[in-house]
Amino acid sequence: MDTGSQSFPNEPNVRSSEQQVLTVSMLNRQVAAILSRQFPLIWVRGEISNFTCAASGHCYFSLKDARAQVRAVLFRSKARAVPFELRNGLQVDAQAAVGLYEARGDFQLNIERMRPAGAGDLHQQFLALREKLQNEGLFDDALKRAPPPLPRAIGVVTSLQAAALRDVLVTLARRAPQVPVVIYPAPVQGADAAPQLVRALQTAGARAEVSTLLLVRGGGSLEDLWSFNDERLARAIRASPLPVVVGVGHESDVTIADFAADLRAPTAAATMATTDRAELLARTAAGTQALRVAMRRQLEGRAQRIDTAARLLPTPMERWYQWQARFDQNVLRLRMAQRQQLVAAQNRLSRSAGRLRGPSVGAAQARLEALSRRLQEAARQQLRRRTLLLDGVAAQLDLVDPGQVVRRGYAVVRGPQGELITSVAQAIPGTDWTLDLSDGQVQTTVRNKSA
Repeated sequence: MDTGSQSFPNEPNVRSSEQQVLTVSMLNRQVAAILSRQFPLIWVRGEISNFTCAASGHCYFSLKDARAQVRAVLFRSKARAVPFELRNGLQVDAQAAVGLYEARGDFQLNIERMRPAGAGDLHQQFLALREKLQNEGLFDDALKRAPPPLPRAIGVVTSLQAAALRDVLVTLARRAPQVPVVIYPAPVQGADAAPQLVRALQTAGARAEVSTLLLVRGGGSLEDLWSFNDERLARAIRASPLPVVVGVGHESDVTIADFAADLRAPTAAATMATTDRAELLARTAAGTQALRVAMRRQLEGRAQRIDTAARLLPTPMERWYQWQARFDQNVLRLRMAQRQQLVAAQNRLSRSAGRLRGPSVGAAQARLEALSRRLQEAARQQLRRRTLLLDGVAAQLDLVDPGQVVRRGYAVVRGPQGELITSVAQAIPGTDWTLDLSDGQVQTTVRNKSA
């Protein structure tokens, strides 16, 4: 063991100045190593002072309290993740690694994360509420509604004294002066801000007099923006029948209202909710010009078609000559057809006259007389057959004629009502009967009957 050497805690290889002379670089390197091992990431609270931000994006400043200060550096990659604006006089909590800037031997803090002083509890509340609403699906992209590009009117929910209101009105007057603006006033900071913001959103939804709602506020600390981390406000935004564009704070300021909104536009809410009038006029002019070009092309095409058709169509005089020629042709054809029909009729007449004048007339006359005689003979035979048949039927009728029976000495007996008496059972003593004889009737009265 070397008794002449002196050992340092956590640095066993450091020798006495008699055996080794350290350079400044070696000294600063060893001190930096000791600090990094002795101090893990720690939280330090202090006020920002001497704040500068280099062109590289790295931020340099001091953290101080009433008795001391320490230099600090926030590199560009870490500075982008800070959710608020850094400025002198701002009280912050910084999570940092304790180190030494070896080039100058400056003791400094290398900042990893930052939050407003005392915002630890608020930040935890923010994270818990965000996780709760996210698990419920309140922030789902499927629920987001795109604001109409050409709104009939725009509603603004904010404080009448807010600078953000003036910025919105100036932007709308420049971009879309033709769009009416309706303001629904409500405080944007304080304990009663969230309930009044909810009522303003509900009033705008019930009136339905605008197409899009802008919920706007300028930047501020976490405490200043805390009204926009209210659960009731987030649910009111999601329940609004109108698309809601939230423009709260700066790009680094993120609230629960931003997650619930249909569109987040922290620095350009009015721009995102409207289409620039100059752009609309330019698009209208371009569309008008395109329409004119299309119409001109259509007219030119139609004119060419008319010219082509005019060349193909004959003139009225040509048409008249064509019709006159067709008429003459039809007259000629008609005359020829009439002449042909007349000749054909004359030929048929000559043939018929020849047949009538020839010896065939006498044969036809003889045949006609023979047929007449045969017809008369057939008619006489048919008459005889019908007469014989009729005589037979008449003889049969005479056999069943009651008159013939009566003439042979029989009588037809009728009762008081003229009914035929055919049985002794019909005889009732004292009843008057009528007897029909061949030459008249006899009235008689029934005295008795015997079977």
